[in-house]
Amino acid sequence: MARKRIAVVATIYSYLSHAQHFADRFLVGYPYGGQWHHPEIDIVSLYVDQKPEGDQSEDRAREFGFEVYPTIAEALRCGGDKLAVDGILIIAEHGDYPDNEKGQKLYPRYEFFKQCVDVFEKDCQAVPVYNDKHLSYSFEKAREMVDDGQRLNFPILAGSSLPVTWRLPDIELKKGCSVDEALMIGCGGSDPMDYHALEAMQCMIERRAGGETGVKSVQMIEGDAVWEALDQGRISKRLLEAALSRSDTPCGKTDEDGRTQDLLGNGELPKIVEKPAAYFLEHNDGLKTTLLMLNGAIKDFCFACKADGEVASTQFFLSPTPNVTYSACLVAKIEEMILTGKAPFPVERTLIISGALESCLTSKVTDHSTLETPHLKVVYEAPDQSNHARF
Repeated sequence: MARKRIAVVATIYSYLSHAQHFADRFLVGYPYGGQWHHPEIDIVSLYVDQKPEGDQSEDRAREFGFEVYPTIAEALRCGGDKLAVDGILIIAEHGDYPDNEKGQKLYPRYEFFKQCVDVFEKDCQAVPVYNDKHLSYSFEKAREMVDDGQRLNFPILAGSSLPVTWRLPDIELKKGCSVDEALMIGCGGSDPMDYHALEAMQCMIERRAGGETGVKSVQMIEGDAVWEALDQGRISKRLLEAALSRSDTPCGKTDEDGRTQDLLGNGELPKIVEKPAAYFLEHNDGLKTTLLMLNGAIKDFCFACKADGEVASTQFFLSPTPNVTYSACLVAKIEEMILTGKAPFPVERTLIISGALESCLTSKVTDHSTLETPHLKVVYEAPDQSNHARF
């Protein structure tokens, strides 16, 4: 069988950029399943929107024998007049782009995607598309992207690497279980890292009975209001304790002298967290979920929920830079989609979280108000298997 050919459409291609992480794994392979895996896929073309100091695109092209094209259309057609690739990676993360009033980086994911769709429509052919991270900072644009995939009948895979990385411990909620409440803790800035945390939580709760029904309302609060919500019971102390117990990176006194800590029980949490933030989501089926961003207290991403009457918790494992082997877990799923023509998990997961995050950040800049979100009635079923790394 002939090897598949892909085009990479990126904002930048430099050291530790997402384009470098993903494209390099298609070029040289990656560790997976206890062996070095060489994808049955070739990168044949590249478009790069920006070339800052440290750009690697031309060096990679020379070393591995592909072309860097000046436009997306030319990259997809490999300089010819018809679509000439079997799949596309859109990696619009990193680069010099403006922020909006909500603090969202205006990466041109939608614009890149629509240029690909334009080629599909003109050439009467479409191929699988991977879109890195959220579909767009705008739910309206994200919805249009998903609609384009359905209209032209091509699979879209998108989102974070957290849902497909290893879990410590390795848990998978039974599909069709009851989920009474769920909580996620994470670290990092908005909007890149809160997106990762929200999607990691979503990949767990989507397995509940009835599947995903959409998000009814959201609210984001910050500062002392977070600790007040904890004291008042709006944030579950039991689930927060369970999530914190899975963290391998407690800060504060642990950094100072190596002691283990009950960060919740010893009262240290409010002292060491820098600018705490809580994201509250109420789903249409009544499920309430909470994301806590706890910068200064932890440096990883952990989840807890009450499912079928029992508390379950885990850490989404992130291996260190520069290797970040969790990216290989996602590359394996991208490869699967390109080879089979089917996305291993639904793009609606990414769609609903793209919209939920946008609405949470709108809450942030509108006096932390509770916002009704009827537009987030995104309904879908989880895949039978979670697709996370197990070996």
